[in-house]
Amino acid sequence: MGDHVYKVIEIVGSSTKSIEDAIQQAIAKSGETLRNLDWFEVVETRGHIVEAKVAHYQIKLKIGFRLD
Repeated sequence: MGDHVYKVIEIVGSSTKSIEDAIQQAIAKSGETLRNLDWFEVVETRGHIVEAKVAHYQIKLKIGFRLD
């Protein structure tokens, strides 16, 4: 494995289903415009409450991708 240089971005994903779904949607959407996605880190988790129930899950991710 050679040396690599990475760029790191922060994005926020949301879902009405679960934290995992919010992560999957955020990564899938990022993959539509970015190449060489290699890793992610969840840096914040939060949600929205409506009538004493979870309405939305939100996660903030750092995504690392290799530069060409």
